[in-house]
Amino acid sequence: MTQIPECDTAGPLAGRRVLELCSTVAGPACARLLADYGAEVVKIEPLEGDPVRQMGEREGDVSLYAASILRNKRSVALDLKTAEGRDIARAIAAQCDVVVENFRPGKLEDMGLGYDVLKTLNPRMVLVRISGYGQDGPKSYKPGYGTICEAYGGLRYLNGEPDQPPPRMSVALTDYLAAIYAAFGAALALLESERSGRGQVVDVSLFEAAFGLLEPDVPAFDRLGIVPQRQGSQCPGLAPNNLYPTRDGELVLIAANNDAIFRRLCRAMRREDLLADARFGSIRGRAANSTAIDAEVTRWTRSLNCATVLQALDEAEVPSSGINTVADAFADQHYHARDAIVQASHPSLGAVAMTGLVAKLSRTPGGVRHTGPEVGQDTQSVLSELAHLDAERIDELCRRRVVAMNQEKDAK
Repeated sequence: MTQIPECDTAGPLAGRRVLELCSTVAGPACARLLADYGAEVVKIEPLEGDPVRQMGEREGDVSLYAASILRNKRSVALDLKTAEGRDIARAIAAQCDVVVENFRPGKLEDMGLGYDVLKTLNPRMVLVRISGYGQDGPKSYKPGYGTICEAYGGLRYLNGEPDQPPPRMSVALTDYLAAIYAAFGAALALLESERSGRGQVVDVSLFEAAFGLLEPDVPAFDRLGIVPQRQGSQCPGLAPNNLYPTRDGELVLIAANNDAIFRRLCRAMRREDLLADARFGSIRGRAANSTAIDAEVTRWTRSLNCATVLQALDEAEVPSSGINTVADAFADQHYHARDAIVQASHPSLGAVAMTGLVAKLSRTPGGVRHTGPEVGQDTQSVLSELAHLDAERIDELCRRRVVAMNQEKDAK
């Protein structure tokens, strides 16, 4: 595991400043991606803190989720329900290249922070908007969380076993996917602004992030009327591609998706006779006879322990894996060699492990500079540097609870 106490490696977004007006998952995850790659991210959150600080596990009074999803950011505790709070937000926004928000459509405008206002403050401003259903259309007014939009976007219907109701995703899949699209859109808009000198709005909806995963199903329904159904652990249209039990009670995922790999699998199983079976002679043939070929593979995997199966498949160059837990990830040297798990220093907890950066840039890699701050940890410095308020004015705002310095100070 790579220890990163203070990473000063500049990322490709170094020199860019982002204002985050977000809560819970998709918006903060988008801004975290921008921060990881070098942007200075100023997060405005309520005096009591972003609700994401109440999600996930805690160690003492510390939210471990917030330590990661809010990493590399500066926190300003500010009441946007007050006119003064909104004035301060506009003053900070004027100093930023990007604003990321995930309010319900229309709320930003109600606060006097719509794009018509922001672009007068900075014509190159990029406004990234994340919502359940998008900024327009007949359902744009509806509130939407990731789980709701997975259902509306068609993704939930395809998850799980054919004879069971579709279960929820056990991770915030749609939120994170929308965050990636939003960060991608922000980078594209920044790149274009270098040419035109003009900003624009990036509109990302959670439901379209989910629906985008149905790419092969859209033309199939349009042309053939096919509505895909839940397949459980089996991969539709490909076989053998499934979970297979081993003698010691484990499961192995095997994906022999093409003819060459299938031949290698048969040799690893010492079942070259399957290659002469007309049912299994092509990708389409194996898909049509998936139950039969899965039975043959299961007969082999059940005769061996999981480690032996995986070793044989590795030697045969057949794509396969055991079903890892997070504990398996911590024990796996490949994760550490790839910096998929990194550590950053937390002021009260010491070293805290978190996921690393996925897109690994060779020259400007970015990195984890620090864990998520306390609520309002940077209120004073940001208001001084970006809103140009003096200490006396900041103290007055703090006394009137327009802003808060941090949880500890506010509680005194």
